[in-house]
Amino acid sequence: MLNARIGSSVNSEVQLAGREAASCVKDLKDLKMAFVYSGVQFDQKELLKTIGDELPGVPLIGNTSFTGVITNEGYIAGENGFVGLMGVSGDDLVVGIAGLAKEGTARATGRRVAELAMANAGKAEAPSYFYMVASPGEEELYLKGITDVIGRVPLFGGSAADNSITGEWELFTGDMVTTDGVAVAFFYTDHAFANEYTGAYDESNHVGIATKVKDLRTLVEIDGVPALEKYQEWTNTSHEEIIGGNLLVYSITAPLGVKDPLGDLVAIRHPMNGNEDGTISVGNNLAENTAIILMEGSIDGLLESVQEAIDKVNEKLGTSPSFYHLVHCGGRRAGIGERIDELAERLQKAAGDVPFICEFTFGEYGYEDDGKNTCGGLMLSFTAFGE
Repeated sequence: MLNARIGSSVNSEVQLAGREAASCVKDLKDLKMAFVYSGVQFDQKELLKTIGDELPGVPLIGNTSFTGVITNEGYIAGENGFVGLMGVSGDDLVVGIAGLAKEGTARATGRRVAELAMANAGKAEAPSYFYMVASPGEEELYLKGITDVIGRVPLFGGSAADNSITGEWELFTGDMVTTDGVAVAFFYTDHAFANEYTGAYDESNHVGIATKVKDLRTLVEIDGVPALEKYQEWTNTSHEEIIGGNLLVYSITAPLGVKDPLGDLVAIRHPMNGNEDGTISVGNNLAENTAIILMEGSIDGLLESVQEAIDKVNEKLGTSPSFYHLVHCGGRRAGIGERIDELAERLQKAAGDVPFICEFTFGEYGYEDDGKNTCGGLMLSFTAFGE
């Protein structure tokens, strides 16, 4: 049987915070690993050392989370730091965790981290499913490298985040901390697993072709027109509303989307910056000659979507959930703003007595049915684990 227990702390002293969070899970029988999410205010190496001392021999993995986390106790945040921890146990569960700072290409680093995770699990075969955390920027390439080694295996996870989009994020395992790299947890188990990966936006009638893309993440033209000009036409906005970083905020309720070949999933591409040359910087990779869709949403819709996502992942799981791991976009959280307690209340109500932890990321990863694993932004990747 799989089980999970949650710990947290907003103590501003990093060692006390680590001990307080870890003490909540240390008595869980057959503890096999722990997810750790924390504030950028902390010295992550010191935090991990403290948690490791409290949970000797337990592999750790996680990252800094945007502004806080949500657990069954509500929204956990502190001006001077916070930590949320989920310990996972199971008598028939094997977990292999590995992390690496980027060395060479992202794809090559992804290959090496996959090989290390299998070795750490004592396995020579692909896992049942896996978790990934990466630094923002090359998530798809890390994923390609991992896939080179293990093939198509269901994925969940998200990118490290900070509080100001200034590159202060860190990702880590128990013995590695980096701002630029990747870490994975390979799960070997027969227990049920399900993922709901969605932006929960509506498609508008505005669709065009990405006729020019530069360096994977700069949308230059839509239908041969400067991308920012086309976006302004579609949204009926002023130039001032979408130039520079204004676009990042405006597009939280009006992002772009790309649909998979089967039409089962729309992966959201968050416009990050409206550039002076008329291009749009986006948060995930794009390819030329694919359709770009203007998506539509609202803050109320972002709040409502979390309950719908938990309902859908429960339906996919097909059995009683043991615990949830919830990845929620940091951009969505920023858009929700002061209504964060309402978001927490919705998650608490939807989860009921089932333990959960929700982190806020700068990129989300998941899959839909038999489609391949995908990275996106402004999305939810809600995962349920069967008893």
